[in-house]
Amino acid sequence: MPQTKLSGVIAAIATPIAENGAPDQQRALKLARFLLDNGCDGLNVLGTTGEATSFSLAERMSLMSAYKEAGMPMDRLMVGTGAAAVSDAVALTKHAAQLGFAGALILPPFYYKGVQAPDDGLAAYVDQIVKADSALPIYLYHFPALSGLPWHLALVKRLLDTHGRRIAGLKDSSGDMAYAREAAKISPDFHVFPSNEATLLEARGGEFAGCISATANCNPDLCGRAWRDGDQTALDQAVTIRKLFDGKALVAGVKALLAHIHNDPAISRVKPPMAPFSAADRAQAIAGHDAVRAKRVA
Repeated sequence: MPQTKLSGVIAAIATPIAENGAPDQQRALKLARFLLDNGCDGLNVLGTTGEATSFSLAERMSLMSAYKEAGMPMDRLMVGTGAAAVSDAVALTKHAAQLGFAGALILPPFYYKGVQAPDDGLAAYVDQIVKADSALPIYLYHFPALSGLPWHLALVKRLLDTHGRRIAGLKDSSGDMAYAREAAKISPDFHVFPSNEATLLEARGGEFAGCISATANCNPDLCGRAWRDGDQTALDQAVTIRKLFDGKALVAGVKALLAHIHNDPAISRVKPPMAPFSAADRAQAIAGHDAVRAKRVA
């Protein structure tokens, strides 16, 4: 199995949406190229920020194929392939492997919870995905606030004992840094990515493999300077931009700010059940972002 190359600043890339509600592939590819050219080491395609679970299986697979067909550097891209139905997760993961993605990010099946979804069931879910393809690195997506199901540490260790280095790492969107640090200690071959760029200097020291962040859509250059150069000022400014969305709808907010950054209002579209950022929140985010950028220029 090839070794994972994913590390550093990975943007959980937003998915622009066309007027008919499908992924806007051309805008998605344009944004991807911009992020990779301006500080990002990689991209997480079709994650939470990419609104993956709001798209059909066919829409997800079509967008995945578009990245390959456009000649994107597939060794720098991971893709979300988790689904409530294990057959869908298997199909998406096999498609990702065929296209040459560097990894598959697996959200747990998110409908049944508690006693309805014990460790044995979650282990069986992962087992079917792993057996469907013999090479693609699997990353666990720990986001219990939305999925309702944690990849708790005992289960992570069980999966590593069963599947070895096929379970390449974990994205931690819980915000629980104690959990992230314990997960990172499980094995030197198990690569943990917190979802907050505030951890980049800590990651640079070797504890984490980098970060996978929604707001890296909006501050890739700053995150890149923090990761590559240890630039504390750049990191502080990146975190300031991230904090503009505290307590607000992050996906809608990121897309509203992206529409401003790229002077393209269409990027702000979101897919139901999400709703657009309010005008007041949008104005506040833009003002905050522009103030940070003005300081950077000065």
